[in-house]
Amino acid sequence: MGIKEDVYYEGGPHVGDLIVNLLLGFTVICLPLTVGAIVRMLWLRYRITSRRISVIGGWMGRDRADIIYSEIAKVVTVPRGLGLWGDMVITLKDGSRIELRALPKFRETYDYIDSKLSPKAQAASGSLGSQN
Repeated sequence: MGIKEDVYYEGGPHVGDLIVNLLLGFTVICLPLTVGAIVRMLWLRYRITSRRISVIGGWMGRDRADIIYSEIAKVVTVPRGLGLWGDMVITLKDGSRIELRALPKFRETYDYIDSKLSPKAQAASGSLGSQN
């Protein structure tokens, strides 16, 4: 029998991201942002557990990326929507990056993920613009 995996967060992007982008969609120049927000709301799902971070996305939700905490080299957050949601960029030890867009409760989620990282990754991580 495997090790128990506790789910911290499971769900999609923050609904505020969709609302803001729908309002911006009334201007033709922001239409691509609106389409992107609709696609994220339909097919993007996050699952953050005690063992891994899973991002399910792509067209019709067919792509999946699983990251275990020991693979993470750095996590950077960027607040959006007056701080109600935010983006998180996870850099892996091999240099590849995974972006979590419009993540609800991103500060609390960052604290949870940061508690699972190695001390070296914790030292490299933080919020964009903060002093590390």
